[in-house]
Amino acid sequence: MISWNNLIFNNRNSPIIEQLLYFHDYTMIFVIIITILIFHTILSIIFNKTTNRSILENQEIEIIWTTSPAIILILIAIPSLRLLYLIEENFIPSITIKIIGHQWYWSYEYPEFNKNFDSFIKFEEYFNKNNFRLLDVDNRVILPYNSNLRILIRSADVIHSWRIPSLGIKIDATPGRINQLNTVIQRPGLYYGQCSEICGANHRFMPISIEVTNLKNFSNWLNIL
Repeated sequence: MISWNNLIFNNRNSPIIEQLLYFHDYTMIFVIIITILIFHTILSIIFNKTTNRSILENQEIEIIWTTSPAIILILIAIPSLRLLYLIEENFIPSITIKIIGHQWYWSYEYPEFNKNFDSFIKFEEYFNKNNFRLLDVDNRVILPYNSNLRILIRSADVIHSWRIPSLGIKIDATPGRINQLNTVIQRPGLYYGQCSEICGANHRFMPISIEVTNLKNFSNWLNIL
């Protein structure tokens, strides 16, 4: 769960964000090792009073500093490519949701259930004590957890970006093109996000709010919508 002054990532709530954070931790191992070696080398050069002007080359060192970066890049590239393929993997969806970006609000459609609505930012005069400024909306997206979700997204005007950090989702809404993403939300809760593409003067007023619940509550919501 995200909290104020939080210095770490949100909780992992989908397989995508789990793999992204694993890859982040894996890559940080190399970054930390390289940083320590560089600082050690700098300090050695600064505080080492001995010099040897007769050494013009060192074949072994040249081989090491040439091959080591190549090996590190290969070790990072292999899991990175695997992760890219996992993100783009398609499977048979249980529910499809269509998202349309507008200046400056979102429209949502549930094609299988013939449901659609617009989602606008909720301003402070309509707040209650549980609302978050610039994050809450008048109509939340309701989705069930542990269900295969297919997200289809496009834009009606300019490029937008539908982003939910807790789920590891960031997908562009492009005019004249439908982008697709498949995911599974692993636990119930409220998930917030915002448009991550500068789309105009009111770009900051395009929040995203998802309420994830069980299948029974989702079915009841569909019946009363």
